[in-house]
Amino acid sequence: MDIFSALRQRVSASYFDSSQQLTDAQIEELIGAALQAPSAYNLQHTRFLAVTDSTAKKVLQGIAYQQAKVAEAAVTFIVLADIEAYKKLPAIVQASVTAGILVEEKAKSTIDTATRLYSNNSALARDEAIRSASMAAMALMLAATAKGWASCPMIGFDNNKLTTHFCISARYLPVMLIAVGQAATGNSAQKPRLPLHEVLAQDIRPLQEHAFSH
Repeated sequence: MDIFSALRQRVSASYFDSSQQLTDAQIEELIGAALQAPSAYNLQHTRFLAVTDSTAKKVLQGIAYQQAKVAEAAVTFIVLADIEAYKKLPAIVQASVTAGILVEEKAKSTIDTATRLYSNNSALARDEAIRSASMAAMALMLAATAKGWASCPMIGFDNNKLTTHFCISARYLPVMLIAVGQAATGNSAQKPRLPLHEVLAQDIRPLQEHAFSH
């Protein structure tokens, strides 16, 4: 399935076939796809907790205000954003040096710039982490669609209970849950999107007013 087909076919599913499971290898394949999403300085902020055990999913369902899909899906991912991702940058950059993508001088400059940028601005570090995690989450859902599986992102959960029950450090910010599995009957088709003329302003120039200027 090409990317355009996956985008048009993806829906936020409400109903999953609870009898269908995903193997560890299939889950790892989805996360491998999610890792291809971009992130500032290649910081790769996103972390994933895969909840597959039926008892654990029931606990998570309660934390997510009893949304049935949390327990019915084959796996529900807890998507986390590392707000201190810059601390791993030396190792991340070294991998690019070893691969011949970056020279040592550029690598050092990248580490110094990113560390200075994020260590002195917690709000920016948080925003950047959420942006990266959101892009990774979208990549995961598109990969699931391409495999023929349904998915659904969720922001409805009790953050304090989630971090407590699933032992999540304050370093990692819960961004969303994503249920993935085989679709059951009853899911709606993709809802209509706004027309292009309402969301796109073409050939914009500096100081030129457009549809979103007011």
